[in-house]
Amino acid sequence: MLDQYNPQDIEQKVQQHWESNETFIAHEDPNKEKFYCLSMFPYPSGRLHMGHVRNYTIGDVISRFQRLQGKNVMQPIGWDAFGLPAENAAVKNKTAPAPWTYENIEYMKNQLKLLGFGYDWNREFATCTPEYYRWEQDFFTKLYEKGLVYKKTSSVNWCPHDQTVLANEQVEDGCCWRCDTPVEQKEIPQWFIKITAYAQELIDDLDNLDGWPEMVKTMQRNWIGRSEGVELSFAVKDHAHNLDVYTTRPDTLMGVTYVGIAAGHPMAAKAAENNPQLAAFIDECRNTKVAEAELATMEKKGMATGLTAIHPLNGREVPVYVANFVLMDYGTGAVMAVPAHDQRDFEFATKYGLDIQPVILNEEGQAPDISEAAYTEKGPLFNSGEFDGLDFSDAFDAIAQKLESNGQGKKTVNFRLRDWGVSRQRYWGAPIPMVTTEDGEVHPVPAEQLPVVLPEDVVMDGVTSPIKADKSWYETTFEGQPAIRETDTFDTFMESSWYYARYCSPHADDILDPEKANYWLPADQYIGGIEHACMHLLYSRFFHKLLRDAGYVTSDEPFKKLLCQGMVLADAFYFVNEKGTKEWVSPTDVQVERDGKGHITKAVDSQGRPVEHSGMIKMSKSKNNGIDPQEMVNKYGADTVRLFMMFASPADMTLEWQESGVEGANRFLRRVWKLVHEHTQQGEASSVDTAALSNDQKALRRDVHKTIAKVSDDIERRQTFNTAIAAIMELMNKLTKAPQADIQDRAIMDEALKAIVRMLAPITPHICFEMWEALGESDVDHANWPTFDPEALVEDEKLIILQVNGKLRSKMTIAADATKEQVEELGMNDENVMKFIEGKTIRKVIYVPGKLLNIVAN
Repeated sequence: MLDQYNPQDIEQKVQQHWESNETFIAHEDPNKEKFYCLSMFPYPSGRLHMGHVRNYTIGDVISRFQRLQGKNVMQPIGWDAFGLPAENAAVKNKTAPAPWTYENIEYMKNQLKLLGFGYDWNREFATCTPEYYRWEQDFFTKLYEKGLVYKKTSSVNWCPHDQTVLANEQVEDGCCWRCDTPVEQKEIPQWFIKITAYAQELIDDLDNLDGWPEMVKTMQRNWIGRSEGVELSFAVKDHAHNLDVYTTRPDTLMGVTYVGIAAGHPMAAKAAENNPQLAAFIDECRNTKVAEAELATMEKKGMATGLTAIHPLNGREVPVYVANFVLMDYGTGAVMAVPAHDQRDFEFATKYGLDIQPVILNEEGQAPDISEAAYTEKGPLFNSGEFDGLDFSDAFDAIAQKLESNGQGKKTVNFRLRDWGVSRQRYWGAPIPMVTTEDGEVHPVPAEQLPVVLPEDVVMDGVTSPIKADKSWYETTFEGQPAIRETDTFDTFMESSWYYARYCSPHADDILDPEKANYWLPADQYIGGIEHACMHLLYSRFFHKLLRDAGYVTSDEPFKKLLCQGMVLADAFYFVNEKGTKEWVSPTDVQVERDGKGHITKAVDSQGRPVEHSGMIKMSKSKNNGIDPQEMVNKYGADTVRLFMMFASPADMTLEWQESGVEGANRFLRRVWKLVHEHTQQGEASSVDTAALSNDQKALRRDVHKTIAKVSDDIERRQTFNTAIAAIMELMNKLTKAPQADIQDRAIMDEALKAIVRMLAPITPHICFEMWEALGESDVDHANWPTFDPEALVEDEKLIILQVNGKLRSKMTIAADATKEQVEELGMNDENVMKFIEGKTIRKVIYVPGKLLNIVAN
């Protein structure tokens, strides 16, 4: 063992050892307890960023810890390789998405290896290869045959200048990002999967996910949005069709004063046929993309249709308005408006001078004040005829029953969740395996003709998808008839929704090998950002249930335990250029001065130019405050970067990148190395003889085993890796001061260092591999996690604080089993205590067992 720690000498050698010995290649072994650890796989954007490093370090620490626990661990990695960024880069660089993607994969793969992540590279795949997406296509056709897939017309962003569909990310301030043409909403046929058929199960099974953060489960419950309400119909005067609405507040039905319908509602289109003003308003609404979250704050706009709806219970005539806050994609595209008891309806009614009729009494049993805002609380009914005086629950039942008996409505359960639209009008995605014959019939591509391969040798013009422009690709035949291939591609969430399962048998001649999949699944630990709570994580849960119902897996959920890591923040600096705009400067190019509290007081860039500090914010390209992981690895070594990532913050909280903290992590590793080197230079150490230990030696050994117990619990149960590292650091402080005078001193040191090396091994594997061998052991990756000795934790003595009238006067050591009476007698006779109680009356003696004795005297 060299006397100085040099990560460059160690890390490449250790990584070569792992590769040569296939250390992390996983095999099914029914005789061992399995542990499947998975981090959300990366998009091959070109370079790793610190968010990647944090995510994958957490996963690697958990994987290595479980391996040291003796479990059969699988930790795979792959590439979420389809998507819009590759198209954008291809247009910009005048290339095709495929070569750009594959080059990035190779570069990022090398970066992952430099960081020492223990992946089973035999399971690696990229989702953009036919070997992967062919099984997605095959499964999609099976879902179609089961009636779980359908095609319907839905709205998309359309650029009339470029004649192309735009992703939401390509719409900037309502205009096309390329040509600044105002974007329109266009109705086109798209493919959907019936996730709503599983809505109730997706909600119910959240109760079984004990290892998931409550916040994520709450977000999913809200996203699925189960509600119990009433579905009812309003007849429309002189119109053949009714307006169907759904409401969770049937108790307010007698307060309806108008009905709102979406711009896309068929009745709106009919009303606009002879009303140019209404037609123009409908176009305006259709071309203003509104997210559901914006409905509460947006300006409420509307226009009368000239139609009149008939109240289903009292026959009152109410006007029908097209309203911009009613969305066709949610519910029935029509709402009963009760402005007295719904703020959105209130704002609309106030703006257009519509009636406002209160029907719910306030807490004082009075008519509510609705002069400024709607009264939205529940309460007894009034102005409601036969239902007056009923509370919410009774009114709900009574009104629902009345509607049902009249054939005008019924109780029903509704979900906010909508079916999953999987069509994307882009090139770089998996082709949807459907064809349309000349007679207009749609057919799934037969299994023997799969995969439908996406051509990779294409030219991107930034406007039209190459497969939409390529007749030789989309013209085909089906059972001898001319046919047209579907030129939409799958939403990339399709690939990421089942990749976790493919890792279990990446070379299977089917979507899964059930035997292997059911050995590994569900994944025991999943790590990724909370921003995926309601899309990727929900779709993965749904896909798993589809796989289960198709007979591939036996479990109900894909992931037992979920850890959502926090963002990585860094200082951001800028100067204002001659044009008056901010130019952002990389923090690595800035020198700062700080005050005594660590606040930045001055900052200059590498050219000596003063720069402004914009605070500690999320690392991003736009703010130029991303830190290159490779630069840090080259400077400090992978282990230092990994240690800082795990120590600087709890895993689920934001992490503030400070290079001073990285330097501190590096100093700590050098201290551990130095202590191991000094210890091993003295030759072999004997085993601890517990019967021969002095009190001081017992105390130090107790600290060693307390640390083992704490670190084990912090990593496995609490997943507070930062406190585990802090405990190891505290133990190191004690060890560096510990005497090495006799055989037992050295024996305890040997035991302690071997424990520390194994406890640090999941976090800093390279240096620990080297130190473990220096300590006379072989291959720390196959060692056993240290276990604490319960007998070592037993304390023979306790240190008691002695107080007089609450003030510290002395300390004393007592036997751990001393009685209260014995402690009081010893305390009273302590010479320092006696000085302060002499000649005084003892009023009270307070004893906190094993900690404190307080004598109250005057």
